[in-house]
This record gives sequence, structure tokens and C-alpha cells, in this order.
Amino acid sequence: MARQYFGTDGIRGQTNQGVMTAEVAMKVGQAAGTRFLRGSHRHRVVIGKDTRLSGYMLENALVAGFTSVGMDVVLLGPMPTPAVALLTREMRADVGVMISASHNPYEDNGIKLFGPDGFKLSDADEEAIEAMLAGSMPLAQSPDIGRARRIDDARGRYIHAVKASLPDDVRLDGLKIVVDCANGAAYQVAPSAIWELGAEVITLGVSPNGKNINDKCGSTHLDLIKETVVAAGADIGIALDGDADRLIVVDEKGQTVDGDQLMALIGSRMAAQGCLTGGGVVATVMSNLGLERFLKGQGLELIRAKVGDRYVLEAMKAGGYNVGGEQSGHMILLDHATTGDGTIAALQVLGALVQSGKKASELLHLFDPVPQLLKNVRFAGGKPLDDAKVNAVIADAEAQLAGKGRLVIRPSGTEPVIRVMAEGDDAGEVEQVVDAICAAVKEAAA
Repeated sequence: MARQYFGTDGIRGQTNQGVMTAEVAMKVGQAAGTRFLRGSHRHRVVIGKDTRLSGYMLENALVAGFTSVGMDVVLLGPMPTPAVALLTREMRADVGVMISASHNPYEDNGIKLFGPDGFKLSDADEEAIEAMLAGSMPLAQSPDIGRARRIDDARGRYIHAVKASLPDDVRLDGLKIVVDCANGAAYQVAPSAIWELGAEVITLGVSPNGKNINDKCGSTHLDLIKETVVAAGADIGIALDGDADRLIVVDEKGQTVDGDQLMALIGSRMAAQGCLTGGGVVATVMSNLGLERFLKGQGLELIRAKVGDRYVLEAMKAGGYNVGGEQSGHMILLDHATTGDGTIAALQVLGALVQSGKKASELLHLFDPVPQLLKNVRFAGGKPLDDAKVNAVIADAEAQLAGKGRLVIRPSGTEPVIRVMAEGDDAGEVEQVVDAICAAVKEAAA
């Protein structure tokens, strides 16, 4: 049965429309609270948020929902998603909530839920909560209504945990680092953690006003940080997204270093140190073939999951891997965090930079990506991928790329779009293959 509320990363939508209203948020609080009322102890939920204007509204609605079913609330204020996961576990909370729509514009918001172990909820838990939203939930008796309190040391706790991901003898003295926080959740903690380790920090995107999160800054808009790194003569640039669970790096020449290159660096270094588990790295079907070839040359395997950090994490847990991520910059390092953490990933990169003595441009470009092309085909209705002619064209393309490239065709999970991606050693051949498939899909959808 299709879900009405939960997508691949919690509940998300435009605020005051559809599923992202104060009314829905309160019911989510009641449902999640009821689901995690287990045992006779005093129950607790940890709630964090990014810097969106609508965060105030949704935070208060969630507080009303959780307290009404007898759960106490701990409010963290603006904090990265991985900080909420960490503090849920450290504070022995029964559930954690992050109010954020990640890299989306400020008009959108979302609700992500974490279990007491700090991991995002299982499908079973989400389905149970979704079913509860359709009905009414038993409210707590008057003496049992929950209390809410805001804690002041959440930032310090998270900064301490982030810094602990580096060995004690690693310092960042002498490095000039540009940090772009996307006017989002990490605007205080990420620059502070890096500064405390000894670096000179130049900050961007640290003046949130409720409406400027991800606005021409952060990991999805790199022009500003590239210009700043070059103009300031910085050693490296660190770009986070709105909830700081993804990272894109810029080298001293202003060149982009995406998640594939970061996985290559972190995975190969950990393998050399004997601390990479599983014998490989988990990425998605969208990661470049160049990464796969690089890892193979290191004696490591690349495991491909479906697109979405949720599926990367599932594959990591199932196979015993401790490094995974996405080309878009989600980096999951299970030795240090239970979800993607852009700041922790950044510190691993910065630590490698210090220990290697190399420039970022020398350290962070470990392989040449093969030509990769992604095009989206919008359609009005039907199922174009079931069309016989489309399948014939796809079969021809697969045969053409066999042994020298890759083809990924998938429908979007959020809009009527077919995504067509091909990669291979010959850029012209890649473009020809993608265009042929797109033309067939368009004809079938007409």
C-alpha cells in the first residue's frame, strides 16, 4: 500500500500544505510518542531543528503531540541531523526528531525520526506510525502529561563528539579553511569544531534568518565557496547542506571534490590502516564507475545500493561495512555516527590533509571519473518503462556499453520523471545512448 506521509527520508513537503502542517506534526508527535511508550520508565524524546522559519511552528506542534501522550521533551534548538541522532542515544531517549528538509529551500520542511539506538526508524515502525495517524490516540491522564525543557549544552556535547572522531595528536594548525554552513543547522557547531582544532576558519552561510537556508550557498550551490577559497588563498573549502548530513569539498584551486572522491580517500586510507570493515565501501547505483575501478585496484569492493542514504545504511549494516555514502555527499562512517555526518566526514578529510602533507588538489583527486551523463524525462502518465520499444532500445544500449560502461534507468520516487544515466569511457557514445533512450521514453509517453 502506498504511503501517504512517509517517503524515503521521513515526512517532507511544503509547509502549511499537504502533510507539512502543524496539525499533522502534532499527530506525528502523538503517534510516535505512543509507539515508543515502552516499559515503566519516564519516557523522553529529543527534538532538534534546522533554521527554517517554519521550524518554530512544527517544533511547538510536536511538543504538544508528544507531551499529550505522556512523553517528556528535550529541545536542542538548531542542531545538525547527526547531532540529534547522537544525543537521542546518549541521553537514553526513546525517540529522536529532526525538523528539516535537508537541502530543500526554506519553504519546505520535514520530520525525520530516530529510534533509541540513534538510527532512522525501520520500515515497520514508520508503517505503524502511519497507520496510527489515520485514527485517534489515547491521551495521557492529567498527572501524566509530559514536560518540556530546553538544554543549553547540546552544541558543546556534539562538538566534543565530532572532535573525538580524530586521533588526539591530530591538529589543524596552519590550515586556512573556508566553511560554508548553508545558513543551516551547523552554522555554530561546524566552524567551532574546526577552529578548536587549531585551524584559521573563514565562514560562509552562518547568518540564518529563517528564509535563507541553502540560498545560493552550501553543498548544492558551490560558486560562493569556490570563489572564496581561491580569493582567500585557503587550503580547502568545506560545504555542508541545510541539516549538515552531507559534505562537498573544494580544493585550493576551487575544484569540486564530490562524495565519490571522498569515499575513495576515506575508504582507501582506512583500509591501509587496517580499520575498514567488510572489505569495501557501500555507495549507490549513481556512483561513478571510476570509483569502482579505483577501489578494485586497491583490492576493495564497491557495493551498490539504491539511491538514498537509508538504503546505503541498510546495506552497510547487512554486510558489516563501516564506510558508505553517496556521490551527492552523504558520508556514513559507522565507527563515529549512526547517520550521515558532514562535519565528521570533513574532519576525516582534514586529518588526512594534515597527515599527508599534500595540497588538497593532490590528495583528493584519486581517480579520473569516467564520462557520466544524466537526463530526466518528464511524462504525463502511464508507465513508459513497460513499453516494448523502450525496452528494446534499453537492451541495445546495454549491449553497446557491455564491459566498458554502465546504464541506470529509474523512475523518480517523488515526481513523474524517468531518470536516464549512462557512463563509459567514450563520452560521445554515452551521450548517444542516453539520447536514444530519452527519445524512446518521450515517444512512449506521448
